[in-house]
Amino acid sequence: MHRDSLGVEQLIKPGEVNWMTAGKGIAHSERFEDPAILAGGELEMMQTWVALPEKYEEAEPSFNNYTAEQLAVYTDKGVWMRLIAGDAYGLKGHAATHSPLFYVHVVLDKDARFGLPEGYSERGAYIVKGSVEVNGIVYTAGQLLVFTKGVDPLIVAKEHTTLMMLGGEHLGERYIWWNFVSSRKERIEQAKEDWKQGRILLPPTDNEVFIPLPKDNSKPAGGPAPEVFS
Repeated sequence: MHRDSLGVEQLIKPGEVNWMTAGKGIAHSERFEDPAILAGGELEMMQTWVALPEKYEEAEPSFNNYTAEQLAVYTDKGVWMRLIAGDAYGLKGHAATHSPLFYVHVVLDKDARFGLPEGYSERGAYIVKGSVEVNGIVYTAGQLLVFTKGVDPLIVAKEHTTLMMLGGEHLGERYIWWNFVSSRKERIEQAKEDWKQGRILLPPTDNEVFIPLPKDNSKPAGGPAPEVFS
């Protein structure tokens, strides 16, 4: 269940996408309402932060949920792919993005071959399950492959494999501290003080826990947390 300081309360189901634009500041939480969901199994979660171009860093925060039916799916021999956001392989996503990017969920059968989207300067693939071979080297689950600009390698699945592929255009240097991201260090200092003084509101239906600023760069666990400029 997603809750945020805009008052949004959104249940996310398998195959859906929650797309939040933090802009000038938002606080949010994600919680499992039923602890039994996690009983007896493992769960790996990926929360992807997409940098905003500088002119949008102070935009009003927003949140949108996209159902599985709204997301483009492509299938071929041994390949299943769902476009989460951006543009890739001739497909266009619904999520409101502010710079050229792609984010794709790919499932490959054993021996299936797959290539990277073209036209992006930064591209990577995270191996969720299984293993792949690229240029004669085998990579396994838990590894993130980052590809050099202009290189278009062939990805070959060594077994049934799930990939999260993502990339886009370079937007310039960014600074990060805890959950604050900005192109300007002084803006992060302002965000720290805003959080400390309670000027960044908590979700109205999840506001009983307040996480103080950490003393170091480690990210505390549990409870609502702010995200600014992500």
